[in-house]
Amino acid sequence: MLGEYRITGSGASAIAADIEGAVGSGALGPGDALPPLRDLARELDVNPNTVAAAYRLLRDRGVIETAGRRGSRIRSRPATAARDEIRIDVPPGARDLSTGNPDPALLPPLAEALAEAAAHHARTPALYGGPPVDAELARLARAGLDADGVPGGPIGVTSGSLDAIERVLAAHLRAGDAVAVEDPGWGSLLDLVPAMGLRAVPVAVDDDGPVAAAVARALQAGVRALVVTDRGQNPTGAALSGARATELRRLLAAHRHVLVIDDDHVHGLVDLPLHCLSGATDHWALIRSTAKAYGPDLRLALCTGDAVTVDRVRGRHRLGAGWVSHLLQRTVVHLWQSGAVDPAATARAYGDRREALLGALGARGVTAHGRSGMNVWVPVPDETGAVAGLLQRGWAVAPGARFRLGSAPGVRLTVSPLAPADIEPLADAVAAVLRPAGAGRYG
Repeated sequence: MLGEYRITGSGASAIAADIEGAVGSGALGPGDALPPLRDLARELDVNPNTVAAAYRLLRDRGVIETAGRRGSRIRSRPATAARDEIRIDVPPGARDLSTGNPDPALLPPLAEALAEAAAHHARTPALYGGPPVDAELARLARAGLDADGVPGGPIGVTSGSLDAIERVLAAHLRAGDAVAVEDPGWGSLLDLVPAMGLRAVPVAVDDDGPVAAAVARALQAGVRALVVTDRGQNPTGAALSGARATELRRLLAAHRHVLVIDDDHVHGLVDLPLHCLSGATDHWALIRSTAKAYGPDLRLALCTGDAVTVDRVRGRHRLGAGWVSHLLQRTVVHLWQSGAVDPAATARAYGDRREALLGALGARGVTAHGRSGMNVWVPVPDETGAVAGLLQRGWAVAPGARFRLGSAPGVRLTVSPLAPADIEPLADAVAAVLRPAGAGRYG
């Protein structure tokens, strides 16, 4: 069953640690079946309840999955094997379009903002017992949310979008609960859900966001939460349209117990209006990150939502990290107040590259998608062949396996590094590698 590997341990924690370590080292691989409870208990000379507890720990950590009488197996993508590890070595001279990073040239210089934050700290140092959210940051954030039609709610601050999503999910869900996620979707989220002991339910996506029929099936199947990317969806560039948002709100009206999370991670670099699902159910959260507009190392995200959700997130945060550095918060305040980033100009810069690439691919008969943001998604019949073929031609792209659960293969091209002169050669390379095949959806 496990080849030559022999599980060891005399307590639940030790057994679970041994199995998790074996997965991390590669001694146990995805799909490997674990011994039945009683068989392993006899082998280790422990009570079957001890093995059952070990398996529960592993399931809650996202390492294994259980299927009733079919037993327990190592997950196809255990939490110890992050999707970011699905990468290719970029040889010297190749252009790397695989990282998903913003263009450094479009990020603002931070020296002045950091200096102003330090000066503010000198005047009013943040000390233990102080408010976790800077008052001016909360005021500016709330004004921006009001302008975008986001329902009223308190403001929380976390260390990035994924941190916020994890805290919101933990505020309401328990191990074993099902979460509807976009497929293809953000690889880090697809890793996070099973790592929290939750069960991911894939929802198909098209250019206007999650497909209503797929969301309806997920709701009927009993999901406890739905995570939606409002704009600049990673990897497809989808953006929730007004008509789709209305359609999804109608579906959610009959499932008000479902937690809804809106991810607006590209706020500040898109020109499409915000359409969100916030307020469609009793518990909801909308999250805005500064990473794409101001740089990935500025680890700050704003979170608003219903009072219960934000209060739970804040309370749990206080027990751990305590707060996000007020130096970072004041840095963002200065960036907002100084107008260091022109969202319209930034959106045009990414949009021009994205639209140029989409047009060039379309002219060559290649179906591609990228309604917003900094990525273009190209459906392919064979990811391995497409990635290898493009690498041979000097272009490194991200394999779709990073972003998929059950949807069709594809590759992601990040437009951030592209100059106008790159568009035609890149489109020629993609067309040369692919046998064009249209696809109206990504799943």
